[in-house]
Amino acid sequence: MHRIVLYLLILSFAGAFAQTSQKQKQLERQKKALLEQIREMSALRSQQAQERKSLATQIEEISEKISARTQLIRLTNHQANLLSRQIKEHQDQIGSLKKELEALKKNYAAVIEQSYKTRAPQSRWLLLLASESFVQGYKRLKYLQQYGQYRKQQAQEIQEKNTLLQQLSDSLSAQYTHQRKIVEENQKEQNRLSQERRTQEELVASIKKKESEYANEIKKKQAQANKIDKEIDRLIRLAIAEANKKTKAKTPAKGAPTSKGSDKTFDLTPEGQALSSDFEANKGKLIWPIERGYKSQGFGTYDDPVYPDLKHYNNGITLMAPRNSDARAVFSGEVSAIISVPGGNKAVQVRHGNYITIYYNLIQVYVNKGQKVAAKTPLGKIFTDSEGRTEMKFFVYKNTNKLNPEHWLRE
Repeated sequence: MHRIVLYLLILSFAGAFAQTSQKQKQLERQKKALLEQIREMSALRSQQAQERKSLATQIEEISEKISARTQLIRLTNHQANLLSRQIKEHQDQIGSLKKELEALKKNYAAVIEQSYKTRAPQSRWLLLLASESFVQGYKRLKYLQQYGQYRKQQAQEIQEKNTLLQQLSDSLSAQYTHQRKIVEENQKEQNRLSQERRTQEELVASIKKKESEYANEIKKKQAQANKIDKEIDRLIRLAIAEANKKTKAKTPAKGAPTSKGSDKTFDLTPEGQALSSDFEANKGKLIWPIERGYKSQGFGTYDDPVYPDLKHYNNGITLMAPRNSDARAVFSGEVSAIISVPGGNKAVQVRHGNYITIYYNLIQVYVNKGQKVAAKTPLGKIFTDSEGRTEMKFFVYKNTNKLNPEHWLRE
């Protein structure tokens, strides 16, 4: 019975350790990704150091870094808290195991003492010979055998518990070392964050002295974003109308599916349906549309870093890449449009069944409308502005519905 309890204890320890280790590994992966993002930010800004940057660009950059650093600190705090719980659990396990081991050693000492008293062979023979019947003698013989086996089992159990105690102690020591390292790292990140916040405050103060200049920059950016969104919506509807017209022309009249007669939804052929299903099955697994870089602005509504009451909206995500980077297809499909925004740069629209991915801010396009592309196919060169920023916007649509690209790309 004691052996079963010990095995269950060992299994419980191993299972709990494996589960918490898996959580720690996941947090380490996330931390590594954030550190890589911060390194990318620093490297790309280093390339842009000689360029003249607008007030809006400067505040965007420091806000991006503060956001990434804040996430990193939150993550390391989570790691430290998880380690604290693990340490407490291991301390409790060690305390409990020490008590069990102490009781087991006392019991074993009593068994050894009793064995010493009956150690002489004649004592065991006398016990057997004093039996009143053969059955009683047989039972006494079995008792002596079981007693000897019990002694061995207790010795083995003590050894196993000592081994488990040593494992727990080693693990606890390693956890203390890891926790100390995380706390030190976190303090360094807190210091860096404080410095970045001071830089941000100085920039905000500087911007507020030139409020009209900043307001004009923001207004210009917003107008350009609205123009892009409007043109994308128009071309998606056009692509849907053209595709549905072709589908209807190819479909035999008898038994043909009824066209929706809409510019909002693709009428899918069996091949198109298969591609849509394949694209959908890869949600959260799509490659990034740039080989290197980081996300500088996510999807949806966000506050202006200078005037929090001022809201901005991003229909896709904004990605920062090294100079001379290419946009690449995230999935196989067909180029359904090459978009040229008046006063802006180009975009490539790739159709994947009833899904569409769009890659905007290209200075040069490598593909043609109607061309089939595979994942990682280079689509065009990303534009680098006068401030040295190589920035691309990436969109995902299902028919005419805007989707959050972050849900579709690999973490």
